[in-house]
Formats: sequence, structure tokens, C-alpha cells
Amino acid sequence: MGQLRWRGSILGPRFFVYLSTLVLLLILPLLLSPFNLILLEYGLALALVGLGFNLLLRYTGLLSFGHGAYFATGAYTVAMVGRYIPELYSLEMLLPLSVLFSFIVSFVFGFICVRHTRIFFAILTLSLSMLVFALLFKLYHITGGSDGLYIPIPSVFGMVFNRRPDFLSGFFYYFLVFVFVVGFLFMKAVVNSPFGKALQAIRDNEIRAELVGIRVKRYRLYAFVISGIFTGVGGALWSFVNGHVTPEVAHWFFSGEIVYMVLLGGFANFEGPIIGAIVFTFLKLYAMSFTEYWMFIIGITLIILVLLLPTGIAGGIYRLITEIRKGKTLSGI
Repeated sequence: MGQLRWRGSILGPRFFVYLSTLVLLLILPLLLSPFNLILLEYGLALALVGLGFNLLLRYTGLLSFGHGAYFATGAYTVAMVGRYIPELYSLEMLLPLSVLFSFIVSFVFGFICVRHTRIFFAILTLSLSMLVFALLFKLYHITGGSDGLYIPIPSVFGMVFNRRPDFLSGFFYYFLVFVFVVGFLFMKAVVNSPFGKALQAIRDNEIRAELVGIRVKRYRLYAFVISGIFTGVGGALWSFVNGHVTPEVAHWFFSGEIVYMVLLGGFANFEGPIIGAIVFTFLKLYAMSFTEYWMFIIGITLIILVLLLPTGIAGGIYRLITEIRKGKTLSGI
């Protein structure tokens, strides 16, 4: 019976929820229309971004307003390889390259930013992101400027796909699910590892963490780099779905959307950013198709979220489950 506890168990309720979700993801192409399946792919790519962002926000206590820079790094890596080095334009090459360049950019930016906390950290990340935006916007002959760059359909181990809908609804969807599951398991291992516990110690009390021997700035830098790589990979995967990339993904407004979707899902829970990313994707696209004042709908949603669900959608779900379990316990007494 000890193995069936809610927390800390391999075969607890969460395991069966995860397994059921994976099975559902595998059969969803049979249930969803192509349009909704593509929206789900947007959401899964952004879910990786949310997991990376939340490593800083929830577990390290650092709020970034510049994650669009690492998202743009991953997306533009794909676009630039497709434009300038077409012989390397295959999925098995593009993903490692996006990891490499995301690592480089996040390491350089992180080295600058992790020396500061609170508002200073947030402003630094925003400023560096806007620097990337300015470079992408001004270097027209290299990056395409405001017009952006087209993302061709990549080959996969020599296989060529002629139509994007066939590519997205077939091989790429299952590849995206595979990358998402690997990223989910990796991040789960990180936050539950001694490294993850050290990050939480830094978040709770930086001075005490230093006193027990934790190298605070170094650990923050590690977390920053992991977060940046997740965001860059999410940007690369997103670019295949979108088919086009512009400098707006490096703008502070897009970084604000990343913050919003994590708050929407609930940053206090590990699964919250995933829920938030998928809900935000459907909410935004359907709001945009419904009215030109879609930002008003997003703003109203944020106000309702703050007033009624301060812990986000995931926090509300966990609270509901707790109340149901508590009611069953009381009824059994």
C-alpha cells in the first residue's frame, strides 16, 4: 500500500495520469482535425518553453522578461541553416544545432544576468532580448529584417516531405511528442535531483545556501543555461509548425506571453506551464479568429485568473482534487 501514495511514488496516481496523457497524445491525430492538431503542436512546443522558463521562476526564484531571445535563437538557427547551409537542412542536424546555439547565447547572457536578482535580473534579461530583436530587425540582408525568413520542410534521414500538412500530421507530430516526453522526464529529474534542491535552497535563502557551500552564481548560471536550451529547442520545433519566423519572437511582448502562459497554468506546480502553454495557444488563436480585439480577451482572462485562480489552472485542479479526497475521507469516518 505504501507504493500507492500520491507523492513520492513511482506507481502513484500521477504516474497513471502521465501514462494516460501519453496514450491520449499518441491517438489524438485520429481524433482531432488537422487545424486543431497543428494548434496542439504549437502548444507542445511552447510547453517545452514553459518547462524551461519555470526552472528559473519556480525553482530558482528568478523572473525573466527576455526568454524570447533564446526562443528566437532556436527558430533562427533553423531558418539560417535552411537559407545559407541547405546541405545541413535535415531534422537530425537542426535540433542539435539549435541546442548548440541556444547553449552559447544563454551561457553568455546568463553569465551577465545571474550576478543580479529581482528587478535588476528582470530588466537585464529584457534588455538583452531587445538587443537580439534589434539585431534581427536591422540586419536585413542576413536575417530578412521585418519580413523574416521562410522555414522549409526539413528532410529526415533522407526522407523528403512535399506538403507541410502531411509532414505535420504524420512523422513530425510523433517526433514532437517524443521530444516533449524526453524534455518532461529530463526536467522532472532535474528539479527532483540534489541540483534542483540546491536551486530551491538558493531561492528560499541565498545567504544560507552560500553558508552551506552552494556556489550560488554558478548554480544560477547552470539553471539559466538549461532554461535557455529548453526555450531554444521549443523555438526550433515551433518554427517547423509555423513555417516562418520574424524578429517579433525576440521582442519583450513575446517574452511577456511566455510569462503569461506559465502564470495561466500555474507556476507553483510542475505540470502548470504545460497546461498553460496548451490552453494559451488555443485561447489566443480562437480569440484572434473571433475578434480583432483579442488582446482584450487575454487581459480579461488574466484578471479573472488573478482574482479566482491565483495558483493557475493546475493549482485549481490540485485544490479540487484535495477537496474531493478530503470529502471522501470525512464521509468514511
